[in-house]
Amino acid sequence: MVKRRVSVLGATGSIGTSTLDLLDRAGGAERFEVVALTGARNIAGLAQAARRLRAKVAVTADPARLGDLRDALAGSDVRAEAGPEALLDAAAEPADWTMSAIVGAAGLAPTMRAAANGGTLALANKESLVCAGRLLLDECDRARTTLLPADSEHSAIFQCLRGERLAEVERVIVTASGGPFRDFTRDQMQDVTPEQAMAHPNWDMGAAISIDSASMFNKALELIEAKYLFDLQAHQIEVLVHRQSIVHSMVGFTDGAIMAQMGPPDMRGAIGYALNYPDRPDLPVDRVDFAKLATLDFVAPDPDRFPALRLAERVLAAGGLAGTVLNAAKEEAMHGFLASRVGFLSMADLVEGALDALPCEGEPGDLSSVLEMDAAARSHVRKQIS
Repeated sequence: MVKRRVSVLGATGSIGTSTLDLLDRAGGAERFEVVALTGARNIAGLAQAARRLRAKVAVTADPARLGDLRDALAGSDVRAEAGPEALLDAAAEPADWTMSAIVGAAGLAPTMRAAANGGTLALANKESLVCAGRLLLDECDRARTTLLPADSEHSAIFQCLRGERLAEVERVIVTASGGPFRDFTRDQMQDVTPEQAMAHPNWDMGAAISIDSASMFNKALELIEAKYLFDLQAHQIEVLVHRQSIVHSMVGFTDGAIMAQMGPPDMRGAIGYALNYPDRPDLPVDRVDFAKLATLDFVAPDPDRFPALRLAERVLAAGGLAGTVLNAAKEEAMHGFLASRVGFLSMADLVEGALDALPCEGEPGDLSSVLEMDAAARSHVRKQIS
């Protein structure tokens, strides 16, 4: 049997480790030829996975950790590399299936490089479409790369649309858990700590993704991502708070019918769908017991407590590089929040200030223009914080 060549960019984060778990359960190195695994600071986890799956190359994004990675891989056949260029080289390695799971704008350039390979690109790095949506889609078209969503909300939409006509889609409803502060008043949210923001009630995620969820900036990014993935207009995309996280998204059609994709709050469901598409093999996820669950709740989000959604609407209307500004400003504001230099609700104020200050009209012509705007937005927010 010919082994399927796979790469995992961001192998040590929550999405990456879930992907590796599925690869292990599906046969590991006996079934897959693991081309490249990349990570950042978790050298031990990266090296263990690379050894276990017999990866061709393991890359840490931190050049200062190359010696540690080489030591951890000593005696194996895995090549150790480090730094931004090595990360891009790993993404460019020919693979049949690549998981893009590097968190934040740091994943943009590697994702673009992987898109040029052909094969299948499983996208969990939503920032790539938020910052460079048209560029990424054009690159996938040029290289005949199949782009599959690998986060739960967009995988749900993709599954609901399977076999349907896009012209008959009336609306798309993206669900949100509401995060740890869904029942907080705005006054209560003023003084919340990073530790509170990272305590997600439903999902087990890394710090950055958890804080994005708590502020609903993750939904802001997902609205923009949905526009590009499914060629939607802004008025077709909605958000509902659904605290059980069982309905991952819904699609409404012109005849009034609504299709919902449901499942447990386990990222291996969406990842497994992208890994095995178009097949549906058995996956190691819980089965939903509706009798025990009893109720499914849906409420409209409060834009006063979660202003990130209002900012997403502004970006959807503006188009162009506005998504790049929103994401870069949000990432810098979150760094300030983690360092206790920015209040939780002030993150949205900093993002709005960047959107006001920077000229971000017009679609980017190339990746360098995206990176230049990213740098400008970060510089603006850092100055505001200082």
